[in-house]
Amino acid sequence: MHNMLLSVYQVKLNNASSRFNKFYLITEINMKTMKIAIPSNKPGGMDAVRSDHFGHADLFTVVMVEENKVVDVDALEQVEHEAGGCMLPVRMLKENKVDALVVGGLGRGPMKGLSEAGVKVYFANIAQCADVQSAVDMLLADQLPLMHMDQVCTGSGNCHH
Repeated sequence: MHNMLLSVYQVKLNNASSRFNKFYLITEINMKTMKIAIPSNKPGGMDAVRSDHFGHADLFTVVMVEENKVVDVDALEQVEHEAGGCMLPVRMLKENKVDALVVGGLGRGPMKGLSEAGVKVYFANIAQCADVQSAVDMLLADQLPLMHMDQVCTGSGNCHH
């Protein structure tokens, strides 16, 4: 996320097995601006219908949020790729400095790539929020769970969504 305010605390923990103290930094993050990508159908925008799967979307609607308010909306055309080649869209999102992605499903490779790029992936059931606006609203209201590796699609239509 851009322009984050970080509060850093030092916590002292005793490690009984090695008999020395370890110090850990715990951060509290206050989001100021966030760039959110949402796989969607053409033409994109806040009223666009969400695509239910990362690799099958026509494009990504990209929403810039500042202080929990939408300040800009753009669209990134999906990068042409074959099945299993979803690292190209991952690279595109990384190059465009996306902070968060809201999806109904995606595969293991893209999930790993997005995680390594620092992009947080949130799950949104298409029945809960069928359009980009409702997905953004739910994310900003902290109503969408982070997606984890055990929730990814395994191919051949074997997805949790």
